[in-house]
Amino acid sequence: MNSTVYIGNKSIMNYVLAVLTQFNTENAEKVIIKARGKAISRAVDVEEMVKNRFLPDIKVKEVKLGTDQIKNEDGKLINISTIEIVLSK
Repeated sequence: MNSTVYIGNKSIMNYVLAVLTQFNTENAEKVIIKARGKAISRAVDVEEMVKNRFLPDIKVKEVKLGTDQIKNEDGKLINISTIEIVLSK
């Protein structure tokens, strides 16, 4: 079973708790952390905190980098960076 945690503007600990919940209570084999733009650094912080402080047996299975095109307020297409970090037991 796979679970996904989308990173936004909340505190890092909220997302760490979401990842820990997926692994511990939902028995997920893999948890995918997804973020775009300015939230990418927060996603990396979440992964590091989960791996180093709470679940040292968790491994980073894969990191996917990409670009999404979205429309801004003016209707112009802009590129925004994305990241997906796949954690597994």
